[in-house]
Amino acid sequence: MLFQYIAIEGPIGVGKSSLADRLATRLDAASVLEESDNPFLPDFYAGRPGAALQAQLSYLLNRHRQQVTLRQANLFAQTTISDYLFDRDKIYAYLNLDDNELFVYQRLYDLLARDVPSPDLVIYLQAPTDVLVRRLRERAQETEIDKPQPEVSYLRELNEAYQHFFFHYSATPLLVVETSQLDLAGSEAALEDLMRQIRTMNKGTRYYVPRTNL
Repeated sequence: MLFQYIAIEGPIGVGKSSLADRLATRLDAASVLEESDNPFLPDFYAGRPGAALQAQLSYLLNRHRQQVTLRQANLFAQTTISDYLFDRDKIYAYLNLDDNELFVYQRLYDLLARDVPSPDLVIYLQAPTDVLVRRLRERAQETEIDKPQPEVSYLRELNEAYQHFFFHYSATPLLVVETSQLDLAGSEAALEDLMRQIRTMNKGTRYYVPRTNL
């Protein structure tokens, strides 16, 4: 495997964690999953003033702490699959914060980003908003856990922000995967097809539409 550190990205509900787990198992790699608990998230979804900045900073600090801990443990010396890209924190910040909040956020982000290792490859999972909504609803039914869910309008804005971000992304090799037909608990043959795409990646961006369900 040419890439030692692979980050998987995409909007809420696209299946980042499921794919990260499958790839980590397939590659006998370490799996790094984002800590999803955020005490300010319910207030943010409820529209409480100030909750957006609190939720954003909580995520930013947790991601930074996790990345620095992994770097100090030299985990990135082995093949590592992460279900988030540290840089994507700015996607949410610019979507959720006002100008004054962004000023505070950006100064802190610039300080923390210096400590975070860059991945060798980013896999960006794409899906239409209606697919994201359906997957989130199915996930909620399967887990039977009552967690706050984003509004459809927010998911649409977020999806558009992701598309804009990765259209201009050039920091690392980028594999863009269209996931509308992907079943992330699917066949090993489909996973191997994705692995072939990863193994043959070089510099730049590649767009990949799977021929079989993954």
